[in-house]
Amino acid sequence: MRIDIQLDARPDRVIERARELTASGVDGLFTFEGAHDVFVSLAAVAPTVPVQLTTNVAVAFPRSPLHVAHMAYDLHLLSGGRFRLGLGSQIRPHIENRYGASWSRPAARLGEFVTAVKTILTAWQERTPLNFRGEFTRHTLMPPTFDPGPNPHGIAPVLMGGLGPRMVRTAARVADGLLVMPFNSERHFRERTLPAVAEGLARAGRAAADLEIVPQVMAAMWRTEGERQRAEAGVRRLIAFYGSTPAYAPVLEVEGRAELRPRLNDLSKRGAVAAMSELVDDALLAAIAVRGTPEQCAAQIVARFGAVAQRVCVYFPGYAPPAPQLTDLVAALRHSPRARR
Repeated sequence: MRIDIQLDARPDRVIERARELTASGVDGLFTFEGAHDVFVSLAAVAPTVPVQLTTNVAVAFPRSPLHVAHMAYDLHLLSGGRFRLGLGSQIRPHIENRYGASWSRPAARLGEFVTAVKTILTAWQERTPLNFRGEFTRHTLMPPTFDPGPNPHGIAPVLMGGLGPRMVRTAARVADGLLVMPFNSERHFRERTLPAVAEGLARAGRAAADLEIVPQVMAAMWRTEGERQRAEAGVRRLIAFYGSTPAYAPVLEVEGRAELRPRLNDLSKRGAVAAMSELVDDALLAAIAVRGTPEQCAAQIVARFGAVAQRVCVYFPGYAPPAPQLTDLVAALRHSPRARR
């Protein structure tokens, strides 16, 4: 099983950090829509590191499909064909109040956005007229001045982030891959995510091989007691943050913890971060995240996802594991006999 790690550095320090991470043997680096732009850091490191690069995820709705297609094309070019575009919807308050963009029918809009980007990239690659007419966006004009022509590395894959059944079904219909949200559990993945994938593929007449499933997982990894405390504290905070959001309620429901969401949401509105973390007990921590030594974390990842995934994205929220531990995690995942090849 291959492993991608978050590229967790400011753009002015990102090249050094990318080299440190790739030296541990990881197969890829990803950025997410946080305090810095998801594309800038990848553009900075693309010519300097030999691994796969992914946006995980870029928020689609505040952007134009054409802007995103140009970015995907150029990053695929800069990286020598190692870029993958991951797109997501975010949630309504962030889209409307943080980005100042419009929100409606997120699964339908994101599915159309993905299709539009792929149509634009295909028109450039195959030198065909651009003619995309959707419900939310239209792209019918592409003069030669603005057409970069075929990319020598082909078309970058376009993946979608998803959690709920409607978004997962949409990803299975139109995307090249599904980025499974990190606030998840083995039970939710098997009882909700995989059936939705199968339904979406069937509706589109696609085969399982047409969609790559890329799980994302939070990890609390340690070898000493002090490392355990720091790692688990960071993971608890992130679980509490996700758990306070209505969009992630289905995971808590599947785990029989539905009562936590309104409590976490109330505490989040009051800024009671410490109290939120205290509500994430060991049972919930173990259900959502993987935890333990690098070898134990690898075994848990493979047990959850090894039968259906060849690649996994691992988060270390709020802390950075020592380089030797990251190297050990990579080695354990690659050599697991249960991992899908």
